[in-house]
Amino acid sequence: MGRREAAEFLVNKSIEFGEPVTCVTRTIATWEDGTTACPRPVYQRLLHRITGRTITELGFTLPPQRPARSRTGAQPPEGETDMRRRSVLAGVGAALITAIAKDTPGASPALGGNHLQAVLEVERSLYEQDREHGSAELGRQAQAALKTAHTWLQQGRYSEAMGSRLHSATGMLSVAAGWLALDSGRTADARSLYTEALTSARQADDPGLEAHAWACMSLLAHATGRPREAVSTAQVAQHAAAQLGSPRWLSLLAMREARGWALQGDRTLTEEALVRAYNLYSKGPSDADPDWLGFYVPAEIAGLESLCRADLGQLERAASGAETAVMLFGDDSHARNRALYTADIALHHARKPQPDLDAAADAARRTLAYLPDVRSERLLRSLRDIAGTLQAHDRTRPVTDYLTAYRAAVPAA
Repeated sequence: MGRREAAEFLVNKSIEFGEPVTCVTRTIATWEDGTTACPRPVYQRLLHRITGRTITELGFTLPPQRPARSRTGAQPPEGETDMRRRSVLAGVGAALITAIAKDTPGASPALGGNHLQAVLEVERSLYEQDREHGSAELGRQAQAALKTAHTWLQQGRYSEAMGSRLHSATGMLSVAAGWLALDSGRTADARSLYTEALTSARQADDPGLEAHAWACMSLLAHATGRPREAVSTAQVAQHAAAQLGSPRWLSLLAMREARGWALQGDRTLTEEALVRAYNLYSKGPSDADPDWLGFYVPAEIAGLESLCRADLGQLERAASGAETAVMLFGDDSHARNRALYTADIALHHARKPQPDLDAAADAARRTLAYLPDVRSERLLRSLRDIAGTLQAHDRTRPVTDYLTAYRAAVPAA
């Protein structure tokens, strides 16, 4: 099996056994590369049930048994550490990295695989929680974790190879923190964090991280009204990612470029970039796809195209594309993006030369239903935009009903 296949196999088996795990390709990579000397207990049990072999027979090294401590320095009960890690995946993104920081003695700590894994898991947890619940309240956790990771790099002792991995992981955490800042409207913070990520990419000689940071710079340019910069940074990102072997990553970068051309009103170059994005996406997934790219599903590519259509003034096609995105997402995941694209449906119908007020109000009501489970400043901005656009039609019954529901819901959101 490739790493992606192995990860999917383990996840399916864990569900079958009644003890689900969130294994991803990066987890498999850390086992194969020796970065993780020994998996967590939940993975140990899963691997034993599947292979019939002990963890040491599989090539891992069990940690030495620690002597019992006095009551003042008592070890946590068996299983508590695993529960702590599960709490990270449940949303307390900085808890694990803080716990390991407390367990790292000395002013110049020796850094190893547990430190690296902590940074990687916090990054993954932040994206996971953002996809389902939005970015609100995650930014502080991301900043706390990032501060600890930078302290480790500045003060710790580590090999050259471990230093490279830590710089890459810290850069990816900077990207995640930058995204949370951008989603919250803190564009200056986002730019600073993306610049930090670019520095980490150079320090680690990591073209994947470099491409990711430039792609985020393109997204930031979209959000701040700099379409030429959006195109140029997307093109730089494509150059950095060209040799990484991930067509879907290149597809996303082509879509970023398309949005930049659309913001400039260049229909021809927008269409060319969109065709390139779809052709690359059709080549299918690859083991080289980074884990964070998991959000880029067929629903997302339809939604991103709909944004381009809206920028070009093709509001009917934009509304149809956003509806397609919401339909393809289904009801089980990606709650934040479903909410945002539902809001887009309302805006596109409301802004057409001949507004479809029934469709706009219906989509707007569906958007309100995502509150308060989805906590995103960007979603609240979209709801305010919808209300502002529909205000001119407040004598229409569907619009009046929606505005009443909006005023009741948003202050409490």
